[in-house]
Amino acid sequence: MDSLIGVTADALFSSTVPKQQQMDALSKQALSRGIDLYINGDYRDAIREFGRSLGLAPYSEYSVDASNYMANTYLKLDETEKAISTYKNSIRLNPTRDDIHITLGNLYFTLDRHEDAEREYKEAVKKYPSANNYFALGQANLYLDRFGEAEAAFVKVRSQDPKKATGDYGLGLTYSKQGSYAKAIDHFEEAIRLDKDFYDSYAEIGYAYADMGEMDEAKGILEFLEQKDPALANTLGQYIYQVDKPNFSTVYYPQAFGSYPAKTPLSSLDTYLANANASKIFTISISFDKEMDRGSVESLANWQISRASGSGPGEAYNFGLPVPSTEVKLPSIPTHVYYDSETWTATVKFTVTQNETADGTIHPSHIAFKFLGKDFYGNKMDSGGDQYSTFSGVA
Repeated sequence: MDSLIGVTADALFSSTVPKQQQMDALSKQALSRGIDLYINGDYRDAIREFGRSLGLAPYSEYSVDASNYMANTYLKLDETEKAISTYKNSIRLNPTRDDIHITLGNLYFTLDRHEDAEREYKEAVKKYPSANNYFALGQANLYLDRFGEAEAAFVKVRSQDPKKATGDYGLGLTYSKQGSYAKAIDHFEEAIRLDKDFYDSYAEIGYAYADMGEMDEAKGILEFLEQKDPALANTLGQYIYQVDKPNFSTVYYPQAFGSYPAKTPLSSLDTYLANANASKIFTISISFDKEMDRGSVESLANWQISRASGSGPGEAYNFGLPVPSTEVKLPSIPTHVYYDSETWTATVKFTVTQNETADGTIHPSHIAFKFLGKDFYGNKMDSGGDQYSTFSGVA
């Protein structure tokens, strides 16, 4: 204690400065060595150097970089919880830094820990309420279906950066997720007005049109993006394909059934049907324009076989004329259905049965086959393409 007698406070402080500078220099050297090791893939030794850098000067200007590199190195080693702990320690050492909260929030986001991400983004906004931080918070709100909070965050983004597209883009995402597609498109278009090369906004318009069932408009956006951003176009194209309602595409009768006119004797379809009460199984192959759900296609309850009831010229069964007493009626469901997932084709077998007097007639071209099932993605059939008769085709 006597050795300190007569030493001023300024002298004591000045004596610590060179020591701190020395520690900072050593911390910087350790950080540099760690980065070299990280680049070379020597992750364990890199972590030791980053830890040494932090230990030498935990409050230096290099501590945040050391923490970020250490966390990234843990992620390379799939040690996620250690990476999270590293970021938390960095926040403790640098309590005023908003960017560390954002970085940790982004990590949580990639792990689908959206509530944890939202908490970090809120802390970032408290420390620095910038447009970028509000945008990150709005994104987390969206994933948590907190639409009111998301909208408020994106309004903040737009008010702080009115000349940038991100605010309207975020609002478009918010309304689109709520099913307010027309309102969403308005904001996406405003984002494009502010930044004509903001192709993500074009893609979101395509998604909105697809969700609205306006496939021609969605495909128009797709064609535009194919020229401007093929990666976005590819993703949008896959989405359009998934949500587009399925239709019949081509139909083929292996046996000559559908081409016969009204009042066709059953015996003309097959000589075996010249016998009273005789039954014959016929087949029709119906191809779809996209992949279907096998269970749905092969469920007999999803099929209807009926006499055509169209209201257009000549579309009604027997052309709308009285049906003769000899006319036979087919069972309303098929006998068997098999689905080929490679060709997207249903082979539909149905039974035709002669009457007791062996003089049965039928109008094959006005027999309608209708499918009420779903595609591979759970979409119901398009009502404009779920039925076929030889006379009317796919309708």
